[in-house]
Amino acid sequence: MFGRIFLTALAAGLLSGIFIWGAHSIKTTPLILAAEVYEDAGPGAGSHHEQPQKEPAAPTENEWASGDRFERGVYTLLTDVLTSIGFAFLLVGAITLSGRSIDWRRGVLWGAAGFAAFYVSPSLGLAPELPGMQAADLSARQAWWLGTAAATAAGLALVALQSRTWLRGLGVGLIVLPHVIGAPAHEITAAGDVPAELASEFAIATLVVTGLFWMVLGGLSGYFYNRFERP
Repeated sequence: MFGRIFLTALAAGLLSGIFIWGAHSIKTTPLILAAEVYEDAGPGAGSHHEQPQKEPAAPTENEWASGDRFERGVYTLLTDVLTSIGFAFLLVGAITLSGRSIDWRRGVLWGAAGFAAFYVSPSLGLAPELPGMQAADLSARQAWWLGTAAATAAGLALVALQSRTWLRGLGVGLIVLPHVIGAPAHEITAAGDVPAELASEFAIATLVVTGLFWMVLGGLSGYFYNRFERP
């Protein structure tokens, strides 16, 4: 059984990681690079509609961020693949524990549940942020994100996999609880330099790319889980 889980998570995670890397390269990475221009330009760079100065700036220690795109792409690919494999293990483990039959179609539904738990619910309190945007304390954000993802995943499992009314009610409560507590508030600092249009485009692109990633991961997990089944 462990071998089946391992092979499924590895295959689905690897392919999904390559997919999300390509999607990031096309949709979100260019937006991040654009935001870094405003971040490097200093306070007030995004307060006007004028384009940032195009004169070459002096080299800095962070030159790799905008200069060596190949190196950045390799690190992004590695991170995306490893993250995808980690999520695949969580998803395949949940599928195995549920004892439900699975194919690629049902896998897409499992992927939708993962998307809701690990992206949609946390994003209701902590929207995706570009470099240079205001943010609450990192440790507080991480703690709230982890708690929200765990509570939402557990709540969805109770709602979808349990037949008793009180357990389903408990599941709904777990889904709502993090939002009743509330996400960490932004620190009051200087106004963010990133234009609102760029931030909105990034939020929409992240929503679409992440949603597609979870659909692909779920579908592949269901497909490989059946393929690696013992005869």
